[in-house]
Formats: sequence, structure tokens, C-alpha cells
Amino acid sequence: MSVSVQEMDFDAGKEIAALYAGAQDVGAVASFVGVVRGLHEIFPVAADDTPSSHSLTLEHYPGMTEAALEAIVAKANSRWSLHKVRVIHRVGKLQIGEQIVFVGVAAAHRGEAFAACEFIMDYLKTQAPFWKKETDENGTRWVDAKDSDDNAAERWQ
Repeated sequence: MSVSVQEMDFDAGKEIAALYAGAQDVGAVASFVGVVRGLHEIFPVAADDTPSSHSLTLEHYPGMTEAALEAIVAKANSRWSLHKVRVIHRVGKLQIGEQIVFVGVAAAHRGEAFAACEFIMDYLKTQAPFWKKETDENGTRWVDAKDSDDNAAERWQ
């Protein structure tokens, strides 16, 4: 099980390949890559459908964030029989289309891989100490937590 919080980008293909390299007991790999989106309610588009110029800055508490991610992965590993798990979360200033997060899970069966991947992502959105700040031509503002993320995490309890 491996967790990283970093500013640099990642290669999702290499991360997926590493999840099952040399493993004979892995029958499924499920992964999720989150990216900065531009055409939605947080960053409205102009009347001519051109996105506003903006960025998203992710902040965290070093040490505390990694520990929270490791606890989420440990909880997933206690619920499902997992071969490997990899979580990468980027911090710093990101632009539209840049990757934010990678969650990859390798398991013997697809059901376990899918469920654990979704579980980790749902808990990451609600329990990991990250703060998001958006900046555009109108200024800077903090992004509030969403009720839909809390609802998604509650279904695992």
C-alpha cells in the first residue's frame, strides 16, 4: 500500500502497471484519475462558451494528510482482500485539465477492486485534510465541501 502527496504530475499508466507487475494472484485492477474541470458551476463560462482563465490551488498539512490517506487505505484493506493500493494526491496550483488524484487498486476479483477504489475515493473526498481555493478573473475563493460527497461516503458505513 502506497500513498503520496506531491506537487509533481504522475503517469497513470505506469502507476496501473506497477499495481500488478509480477503478481500472479491479481485478476483485476480498478483505477480513478481526477482532473481539474473547467466547465461547471464553480468556474462559469462566458456567454460565448469560452472558459474563464482560472486555477485551483490545493493546500494540506504535511504529515497529517499522509496519515489520513494511509488510514483510509488501511480501512479499505480491512474490508476487502487487496493485493496493492496506490493513492497519489497532488497539491499546489493546478490548471484546467491537470490531474489531481490517482487511486489504483489491484485485487483477485473485479468486485473487490471496483468497490475498494470507489470507497477510497469517497473517503478521500470527505476525510482527507485538503483545502481547495479557486482563482479566476473575479478573485479568489475557497471551495466548500459538497453534500453529495458526504452522502457518498455515508453509504459505506
